[in-house]
Amino acid sequence: MSRYLDSACKLCRREGEKLFLKGSRCHSPKCAIERRAYPPGEHGQKSSKVKEYGRQLREKQKAKRIYGVLEKQFRRYYLKAARQKGIVGQNLVVLLERRLDNLVYRLGFAGSRSQARQLVKHNHFLVNGKRANIPSYSVPVGGVIQVREKSRNLAIISESLELAQHKGTPDWLELDVDKQEGIVRAFPQADQVAANLQTQLIVELYSK
Repeated sequence: MSRYLDSACKLCRREGEKLFLKGSRCHSPKCAIERRAYPPGEHGQKSSKVKEYGRQLREKQKAKRIYGVLEKQFRRYYLKAARQKGIVGQNLVVLLERRLDNLVYRLGFAGSRSQARQLVKHNHFLVNGKRANIPSYSVPVGGVIQVREKSRNLAIISESLELAQHKGTPDWLELDVDKQEGIVRAFPQADQVAANLQTQLIVELYSK
């Protein structure tokens, strides 16, 4: 599968806001948005009028980059959300938030989703007592995510948990720092998701 290998900071600059792709760096003065708040490239500082299609496209690209999914996978999420009952945009957010790598990040076991993805792939977590190493695995309500016994002394997880205690845990999740485990108590509502996504624009783009 193809991967994005260029600077993650360029993605934030292209979207014009922090996507928190680099963990603690995003909260420091070294953040690219703090230093160069304009799109990358030689024409980045030139202003241009954005049309409706451009707004829709940028919102879709932003969502893909926040959750670290590629175009085909993102489209599958949208089609699945469209088949479900309820508001399509809300369904899409729930599907993306239920990803195991996202939940590992939300619970504070990793500093970024890309870091969470690596930890999941390297078998550092259990879901409901069973080994889970697929980042896109969809965790159900009531699902328990645990750090494996052999991985509990990893510095990267301990440091991330320490920072997470200061930031807090989303209302729809429950974290036990001592046991290094988290529980999905409910599916998130749109206003509970930190990412500032206008999902209606994504729905309009795919509805054409």
